[in-house]
Amino acid sequence: MRKFNIFILTGFLLIGCQIALVAQQVNWTHFRGSNLDGISMDQNAPTIWNDSLNIIWKSKINGKGWSSPVVYGDQVWISTASEDGKQMFGICLNSKSGKEVYKIKLFEPGTTFPKHDINTFASPTPCIEKEFVYFHFGTYGTACVKTSDGSVIWKRTDLNCDHAQGPGSSPIIYRNLLILHLEGVDVQYIVAVNKNTGKTVWKKDRPKDCYDKLLPIGKKAYITPIIINVKGKDLLISNGAAACIAYNPETGEEVWRLIEGEDSTIAMPFFEKDIVYFYTSFVTPKAGEQYCELMAVDPSGTGDITKTHIIWRLKSPVLQLLTPVIKNGLIYTIDTKNNLFCLDAKTGTSIYTKRLTGKYNSSPIYAGGKIYFTSTNGETFIIKEGRKLEIISRNKLRGDVFATPAIVNNSIIMRTGTNLYCIGAH
Repeated sequence: MRKFNIFILTGFLLIGCQIALVAQQVNWTHFRGSNLDGISMDQNAPTIWNDSLNIIWKSKINGKGWSSPVVYGDQVWISTASEDGKQMFGICLNSKSGKEVYKIKLFEPGTTFPKHDINTFASPTPCIEKEFVYFHFGTYGTACVKTSDGSVIWKRTDLNCDHAQGPGSSPIIYRNLLILHLEGVDVQYIVAVNKNTGKTVWKKDRPKDCYDKLLPIGKKAYITPIIINVKGKDLLISNGAAACIAYNPETGEEVWRLIEGEDSTIAMPFFEKDIVYFYTSFVTPKAGEQYCELMAVDPSGTGDITKTHIIWRLKSPVLQLLTPVIKNGLIYTIDTKNNLFCLDAKTGTSIYTKRLTGKYNSSPIYAGGKIYFTSTNGETFIIKEGRKLEIISRNKLRGDVFATPAIVNNSIIMRTGTNLYCIGAH
């Protein structure tokens, strides 16, 4: 009887694992996926397409935005804004047909502020869960929308900063919290709000002892944080302009910090096998060209870990926009001088490198043993996972691409400057 019960239990566990796997495949809930790591569980994502080949649907998106698509069930959500930022929208499309389900005007700012030429007023990616999607437009506002009817549950416009170059950091969901980064030239803070009501649960300013020494223009940051688990405890990892800091995501209490840099972080941290990796902000040597560093860090420390927990560091060009993807001990990235690298995650040594001609701001995505890199001119360069460079294909869509694609249901949801595409093998 006991053996029979064990078989039943094992069967239920296997079914549960299969259900969890399917759930991961059909949803893409945040910037860079449901686990904030750029990894899709799909095994058969398409590798060949163009404007007329393997396009399941194509939908025109009015306005402008570099936010990435998020997917839950049969819905795809993105944000967009008018060119002048005077109107900001949340848009829902049917994931099977591409037909518009909702277009919700969320904010109409009375005043807009300057931004970088390549940025938009709708660059932060929304995040989604069952029943609700959350939009963030930086200082212009944050909103919760009910996905079943498009109704707005709550809004806030009082979480402000001077971005200097426009908003960029995307929100993340953690348990009952929505976590937002607002790091401008004037104020720099992280805030967690109750995702059901929008009310502030905790707010944490960046440490003055690290930031007061920086020029105002150097204090801004545009990163999206990640959540990791270290020895049974969750940590919020956030690399700002002056320091990478680990916080308790429930309370905002600082756990450790690593001090490095003096201006603008953009790329997200990433994590595998108990090691955190991140690009620092600018480092200015006494003589020579500015650079940043890609660092590997043991996240198990407390306090100031700058001198104790760095595993390796690699000098890189400044203004790293895309976030690398890591899989099975290999890091795949393209730096701002258009060099593709495959790095050994344990040592930081280069396994191979290739000079590319395009500019890559969209972050790479992993699916089914392949890595997808999409350039700003709409070309997706696909390579095979592994220690040897094997190019699978190059595929091009018309239009510029800054948004990171989503890979769900063995299809790619990709945003260009004017359209949203669903790409799949028919």
